[in-house]
Amino acid sequence: MVQGIEHVAVVSHNTAELKDWYMEMYGGRVVYDNGKGTYFLQFPDGSMIEFVMATEDKPSDTEKSAGIRHLAFSVSPKAFEEIVSKLKADRRVEEVHDISENASGLKTYWYKDIEGNFSHLIYRPDPLM
Repeated sequence: MVQGIEHVAVVSHNTAELKDWYMEMYGGRVVYDNGKGTYFLQFPDGSMIEFVMATEDKPSDTEKSAGIRHLAFSVSPKAFEEIVSKLKADRRVEEVHDISENASGLKTYWYKDIEGNFSHLIYRPDPLM
């Protein structure tokens, strides 16, 4: 039986730089480095992002193109504000949708990371489960 998602992979032309940027924005720790450009970055809940070297460019895409389209980072209300400030200050980050908040207090902030990958921060006051 599947217990959950262990990791997602982000393919990159500069895995060291992208891994360092994710660590700067979100924390986490490197739990694997093969010395050839593959890294696993682990977060406190055990989830991981794998950074893998690209062999070619990705075709241009949009937020609603078919396929896996974004990473969503669950954060506390305080971390939400702090990380949004850091993202907005980084000129390499492209804002997709500014902060939105619904009536129940759910907050999101959509952006593209320094390599153009869609991501968003999410603060969910009431878990879906």
